[in-house]
Amino acid sequence: MGRIIAVANQKGGVGKSTTAINLSACLSEAGKRVLLVDIDPQGNTTSGIGLSKEELELSVYNLLIDDADIKDVLVHMEYPKLDVLPSTIDLSGAEIELLDVQEREYRLKHVLEPLKKKYDYIYIDCPPSLSLLTINGLTAADYILVPTQCEYYALEGLALLMHTVELIQNGLNPDLKIDGVVFTMFDSRTRLSAQVVENVRNNLDVFIYDTTIPRNVRLAEAPSYGLPINIYDGRSSGAEAYRKLAQEVIHRRNF
Repeated sequence: MGRIIAVANQKGGVGKSTTAINLSACLSEAGKRVLLVDIDPQGNTTSGIGLSKEELELSVYNLLIDDADIKDVLVHMEYPKLDVLPSTIDLSGAEIELLDVQEREYRLKHVLEPLKKKYDYIYIDCPPSLSLLTINGLTAADYILVPTQCEYYALEGLALLMHTVELIQNGLNPDLKIDGVVFTMFDSRTRLSAQVVENVRNNLDVFIYDTTIPRNVRLAEAPSYGLPINIYDGRSSGAEAYRKLAQEVIHRRNF
């Protein structure tokens, strides 16, 4: 039985979509069956994995609003064992359209729960805000993976997310757990990055992945080519880091 993991952080610009794309790609490269779900109306994960949002006829929007058939929305990527449920700008209107829908917070859960038998990992890229779409992602998830930039505001952002998780646990999804924190944009040349990691370790009782994702030019370039980093430049430090993170995820979950 697979696991559903929401990649979430209410603070933007922390490498959330980058982590969703590249961790999914590296897990599939390692032989795992992975589904990548983009519920952010900006669609950065959709374009970053190489799909044209303008050419897509159906998206997650149609699953949430129109009860579309999953087979019509699912995109099979050329990378082995990686499928995508893409986002389009239509999702920006889903918030309003869902307001009067019964059990609106559970729409995504109803879509993804049957797929846990098919995939080892289902990663949901959530919007960088506490929106109804994010609530759908957290309600559908078993775990939350939190990408966090190595800066002093990280602790404040994490504390806010922990509060959000507590609210979801108390009301909508009592089984939701924190998978862990992965630090992104780590710069080994400065003391700041190491200090932020240490600060979080000392102040928050959460699991922190040993792997840190470095600042890397090739990693920043990859989305503009619509490629995950392991395909765009498999020898880069960014690719090595996400492969290492994928192995850490696999061994931690033992499947």
